[in-house]
Amino acid sequence: MLDVYLKGQNMGRDVHVVSVVGDCESSSDWFLKDFSKDERFYNLGPYANLQSTIDHFKASLGYRSYAALRGATASTVLSPIWADPQDCESGETPLACEYRLHNPAFAFIALGTNDIHKREQFEPQMRDIIEYTLEQGIIPILVTKADNLEGDESINLSIARLAVEYHVPLWNFWAAVQPLPGHGLQEDGAHLTFAPNFFDNPQNLKGAWAIRNLTALQVLDAILAEAQE
Repeated sequence: MLDVYLKGQNMGRDVHVVSVVGDCESSSDWFLKDFSKDERFYNLGPYANLQSTIDHFKASLGYRSYAALRGATASTVLSPIWADPQDCESGETPLACEYRLHNPAFAFIALGTNDIHKREQFEPQMRDIIEYTLEQGIIPILVTKADNLEGDESINLSIARLAVEYHVPLWNFWAAVQPLPGHGLQEDGAHLTFAPNFFDNPQNLKGAWAIRNLTALQVLDAILAEAQE
């Protein structure tokens, strides 16, 4: 990944930008956007060491990603039909549009919840997403999902397998929510339980949204530390 990072730097990738490629849980204003504002919107509590990482990525945490779309599947971000007609070029995919307009050095790739009815297509399409991201000099950070809507954990297993195969970072969000009440899921087994980003209150850390944001920052912090060495 250091080779990919250096390739990206030679291509002019912005080390202060992280893109998000995903579905509604990635397009939501609840994901990371509070950290692009002032500290009235969050409190790191015992995780104050993450403030420097927030400062580093602050502007990009408030971006609207062109590749984070409600109801998105792996095929969605590869289809020009789903691209923003105002800002994306003709024939451009949401993924390519996001990378062109925001010029990231890093990208969270959080897909799979909406792929349960097209499981046979998921892994090949994820390969296309990973390979395109690497070609662009961007470090892909694969994200496991909290739910098991497919019933056999096959999508998360596929994500983990791809992370090992391509030697890319894996943010195992599934593991992070397992200790939470209801494993961090609402009664529908799909949507995350809510809690604000005030980590000074231990009660908030029982909600999956607070854990999602906290662990996202921890992942960025770890990767940034490696990249800056």
